[in-house]
Order: sequence, then structure tokens, then C-alpha cells
Amino acid sequence: MRADLGKDPSQVSAMFDGVAARYDLTNNVLSVGNAPLWRVATTRAVDPKPGEKILDVAAGTGTSSASLARSGASVVAADFSPGMIEVGRRRQAHVPNLVFVEADATDLPFGDDEFDAVTISFGLRNVNDPQHALREFLRVTKPGGRLVVCEFSHPQASLVRTGYDVYQRWIMPSLVRLTSSNDTAYEYLNESIGAWPDQPALAARLRAAGWDEVAYRNLTGGIVALHRGRKPGPPPVE
Repeated sequence: MRADLGKDPSQVSAMFDGVAARYDLTNNVLSVGNAPLWRVATTRAVDPKPGEKILDVAAGTGTSSASLARSGASVVAADFSPGMIEVGRRRQAHVPNLVFVEADATDLPFGDDEFDAVTISFGLRNVNDPQHALREFLRVTKPGGRLVVCEFSHPQASLVRTGYDVYQRWIMPSLVRLTSSNDTAYEYLNESIGAWPDQPALAARLRAAGWDEVAYRNLTGGIVALHRGRKPGPPPVE
């Protein structure tokens, strides 16, 4: 598999199948321990409540989904990688209000206005058509419902940006070789981070897809950013 595989769905799915077994370990190492902090920030931004129905897209092995489910909300963990789904179902089998569904973010197998909230963490940049996916998220969200996107972004301070570039170019490849079951896959993932739009550009994409009240905040100096939006219409009746 080449690092320049682009976003061909079958190749990207196979790539994630290949890293599923050690995906969480590798993420924790590569984030230098920040992955759990980003997950906590995302869960707080989603603000799940008992009785709500939440869709976690590109859920991988369901680590973020399980965090959301601890609130008492019913969570659907969707991912297009059968390998990720298999690992997730096994690891999260103890979570009663969490189900896994194999699904494409651009063609979700759910009805209109079905979810109180939709969230995606570190997956939107790997979707074949991110703009179409944002519209799909809008379709399945209830009027007044919310969207939270946690994604790698672009540090705005020059010192952080320089340090992050050094890390990506020289340190990260060595860590990947030590921890990942498919280090070539992470070459692609690393390249996809650099090609991803910055914070204001992604906010504009959310608005173009139909989301209101769009805002973002940086995490870890802008290495990661949380984008939020709300579907136009009255909030769901509690």
C-alpha cells in the first residue's frame, strides 16, 4: 500500500482494517498522551444526556463512543472499516447502550432527523467527500441538534507550528514503526493532516453544508481543533 493512496474507499477501509488491532495504543503514543484529553474535550462539547440518541461517525474501535455512552445516552458507533468494527464490538461489549454499525459517512443508513447529536473525531479528513458527509450529518440530525467535529488542524503560533513540523517529520515516523501494525498507513494519515484546511476554512465548510451557530476552539495550541454547529430549527423536545 502506498502512502499516496488518496481517498479510494476500498483502499482506505483496508488501511484501517490493517491498523485496527493496535490503533488505540498507537494513537496514545503518537499524541504524546493527549488523545484521552482530546476525547474528554470532545465528550464535553457533545454534552450527551440520558435518553439522547447520538451518532459517532468514524468511531473506530469505539473508545470515543464508550465515553459518550457513559452519560446514559444511546450511542451508535459507525465506521466503514469492518476490522475496526470487529475490534470495537469485542472491546466495548460491556457497554449496554452502545451499538456498532458498518456505515459510509457519505451514505448513512439512518433516517432523517434521527439523532440529537452527531460527532466525528479524526475521521472527516479521511472521508472521500467531506462536504457531502457534512450534509449527511445534517440530514440525520434532529432540528436544533448539534454537530461536533474533532480533527487535526493547524497551529497558529509559529513556535508551536515549527515544533509540530519537526515532530511530524522526524519523531513520529520512528514512533509509528515501534507501535503500529501498519506503519505505511500512518504515512498517508500524516500527509492527510498537512493537506487538511485550517480552522476558519473548515468552519466555512460547515456553514456551506447548512450548519448554524458554527464555532471552533483550539486544543493543544491548534494541533487539534473542535468545531461545533447546530442544525437550524427548534431544539429537540425533551
